[in-house]
Amino acid sequence: MSSSLYRLGLLMASLRWKIVGAWVALLVIVGGLAVGLGGTFTADIEIPGTEGQRGIDTLANRFPEMGGTAGQVVLVTEDGSSVDQHQDEIDALMEDIAEVEGVAAAPSPFDDLSPGTRTDDDTAIIAQFQMEGQTGAFPESSVEEIRSIVEEAGTPSLETHLGGQVLQSAEVPFGAGEVFGIIAALIILAIVFRSLIPAFIPIVTAIVGVGVSMLALVALSAGVDIPSVTTALGAMLGLAVGIDYALFILSRHRDQLAHGDDVHESIGKSLATSGSAVIFAGLTVIIALVGLFITGIPFLTVMGVAAAATVALSVVVALTMLPALMGILGERLRPRRIRRLMAENEGALPEPDPAQRPRRSFGRAWVRLVTKVPALTILAVVIGVGALAIPIKDLELALPDLGTEPVGTDARDTYALVSEEFGPGYNGPLLVTADIINTTDPLAVVDELESDISELDHVKEIQLATPNQGADMAVVVVIPEGGPTEQSTKDLVADLRDSADGWEQDLSISDVTVTGATAIGIDVTDKLSAALLPFALFVVGLSLILLTLVFRSLWVPLKASVGYLFSVAAAFGVTSMVFEYGWFNGPLFVDVNGPVVSFMPIMVMGVLFGLAMDYEVFLVSRMREEFVHTGDAKHSIERGFTANAPVVTAAALIMVSVFAGFVTSGWFMLQPIAVALAVGVLVDAFVVRMTFVPAVLALLGRHAWWLPRWLNRLLPTVDVEGEGLAGVLEHRRWTEEHGVHSLRLEDAVAPLLGEKGTLGPLTGAVAPGSLLVVRAPDSAARATFLGLVAGRVAPVSGVLAVHDRLSPDDIGAVQAQAHWIGADAPVARRLEQIDGRRVGRSVIVIGELEDLAHAAVSVDDTLVERIDALLARGATIVVGSRAEHATDAERRLHATLRDPRRMLALSVQRSTAQTPEGALA
Repeated sequence: MSSSLYRLGLLMASLRWKIVGAWVALLVIVGGLAVGLGGTFTADIEIPGTEGQRGIDTLANRFPEMGGTAGQVVLVTEDGSSVDQHQDEIDALMEDIAEVEGVAAAPSPFDDLSPGTRTDDDTAIIAQFQMEGQTGAFPESSVEEIRSIVEEAGTPSLETHLGGQVLQSAEVPFGAGEVFGIIAALIILAIVFRSLIPAFIPIVTAIVGVGVSMLALVALSAGVDIPSVTTALGAMLGLAVGIDYALFILSRHRDQLAHGDDVHESIGKSLATSGSAVIFAGLTVIIALVGLFITGIPFLTVMGVAAAATVALSVVVALTMLPALMGILGERLRPRRIRRLMAENEGALPEPDPAQRPRRSFGRAWVRLVTKVPALTILAVVIGVGALAIPIKDLELALPDLGTEPVGTDARDTYALVSEEFGPGYNGPLLVTADIINTTDPLAVVDELESDISELDHVKEIQLATPNQGADMAVVVVIPEGGPTEQSTKDLVADLRDSADGWEQDLSISDVTVTGATAIGIDVTDKLSAALLPFALFVVGLSLILLTLVFRSLWVPLKASVGYLFSVAAAFGVTSMVFEYGWFNGPLFVDVNGPVVSFMPIMVMGVLFGLAMDYEVFLVSRMREEFVHTGDAKHSIERGFTANAPVVTAAALIMVSVFAGFVTSGWFMLQPIAVALAVGVLVDAFVVRMTFVPAVLALLGRHAWWLPRWLNRLLPTVDVEGEGLAGVLEHRRWTEEHGVHSLRLEDAVAPLLGEKGTLGPLTGAVAPGSLLVVRAPDSAARATFLGLVAGRVAPVSGVLAVHDRLSPDDIGAVQAQAHWIGADAPVARRLEQIDGRRVGRSVIVIGELEDLAHAAVSVDDTLVERIDALLARGATIVVGSRAEHATDAERRLHATLRDPRRMLALSVQRSTAQTPEGALA
């Protein structure tokens, strides 16, 4: 992968203006689609299959007057008079509302069939109205029209307030907090780079990535139901990871420029090294977010996929637009002091003074401190994180209601007024539905059902009990004593559902459901809570697998997973402190305390997993690299930490700044997630990765890097620090010295196909435009060699280069430029199908020399001419021969070629002590 990224970096730098122009054009095109399609987001959160959702769907079909979005008009007299004295005004108000487009019903609260709820002193009354369907089914302008009607109906003696679910907005509030978060990130970047120009680059690339993804979501929302919180979550993640990923690559580029590297060469190398880690880090976040499908909750899956797409786009921007911008800015990204030194020394950087002492760094001092007595450091971390995690016991989950809207909005003020004047239960009525088609006296059954429900605990009153117009369905509107998120309401929902079977038997009714916004919220919370453990097992299991692949160790992944759980525990604990205990509410602009949004834990676990693995890879991979080179476990921790800790520190501070900016938005749907992520990143970066991890590694010593040999053989190699780049650069130097070759083997060893043993070591080189006959009576040895050059077999050691692609790192590219013609295949026809325009970098592998000879004599007498043409265009043809020496077929082929010098022969055999390698004949 590193060699492909190296070439990608060079390509993006060479096409710099075209690449930047392409991204700008994409932004404009997607923006045009978003405006043209006019999509809207939904505020409804549904879970198909739950009882609450089934009940709402049934109401929409059989009792549409009760199935749409509900609205309230709360009317309060100012002079202490009775609301009856204002009946004419109130009736006129409800008639005006009934005429608004999208309103299904707006009855008078004085109607005997649907009376409004009054206070005991008759100074306030609630009038209900119903919209046609859920949010999005009726025009958005209808709500504003109703708002205007209600405001104009107010008089000095009669207050009018609009409330209810109709005010549940799908708009995402973005304000100054997000801007301050970006400004803070810019300041941190300027400090890290000690220059303003490079500081702007990650901000620009992150904004482009987020802009494209958010506009794409707006366009998609025209045909797909996308929750409104998705955009805020995607923007928050996109900005955070977009800035961080650009920082990792750009900081490597600046370090290389500070050491005198060429600009374009440095761009390629920075993508090959840090770019590999960015891809891995992005993949971990994407996999964790897409893994939300495990919950089986559609809206959460949509949120996860949308957020994952935003992260993926951030990775693509970092790998394409970022190197293009680095190419445009060129030498201006080189530190000013280095530019001056190079100018004074004719473009070369002078050798450093060996007598000069290295500068003291806080990072070196810190890692020495935490690893001095590692057991004590580990104990301190466990105690500290444990203290932060204690409040988790009081963390409650629920879906936000209108009581979580910002203070000063109509929705929040009316919610508070209803709670104060009528009781909290009126903000969360429950709807009990029943199929009464089999009853002979519907009204009597409804009365009896109403009576049974009113006797249950935590029932304040029955607001309405009525059959529908067809008398085949009954609805009982139950007002609980507590608010929508209180435990007493949850207990009442459970009691109603437990009683359903008895009512169905006693009253000869069926399909009793408890529904409404409050019941649906309880169902959503229960299902999310049940999905939390399976998702946690998925995430932790995934981290163990991924990190075992990367670090070739068992202890490092275990330590990383434990550290991740520490970060999650601290994040949830602090979230509980803020939103349950009310700590720091003022500075964080938190308007309400109580249960946090139900999907906060599962969403935070998914996102934080990716970010935690990100920091783990950037820090520990450098430590592993030092250990592999030196074998010194203790000093590899210090050197690896000192090298990468500053970048990880900056990245974590940027993430915290961005997340903190979204906390101040005042939107309760997003605030707990932003708080949890900000705290989680802070704890993970500074407490877990920079304190706990070095201490554990120091305690384990060399054992930290232990992996059973059998497992090491089974695991594929994952290059996240660009280790393969060294091979690419070495092959380029070899090519400069020896010329361009289509095949290069140097001490290459490969496992035999289908048998035990190995082939090689093999050493040799073949120029483009050559025909190589591979002689081997040993079928396994011959097939293995042909498989090597075709990318079907990977070498276990040594160098194998096909043109400029190295195997196994670029085995996919080797396969892409190979044409395989197996035994008994129609050689003439297959060679005719090869595109001559792209054949210059191709390797054509023919399994049997006899097949080629037979085709040339009996099938196509122009076949040799076609082979000459392919060779002249630079193609390399490799043919397998079963003979140990030259055969008649081989001699005839040699004699008929236009340039016989193009033909080479190679004898290969499996590895033995006497015959260690193949030999060119």
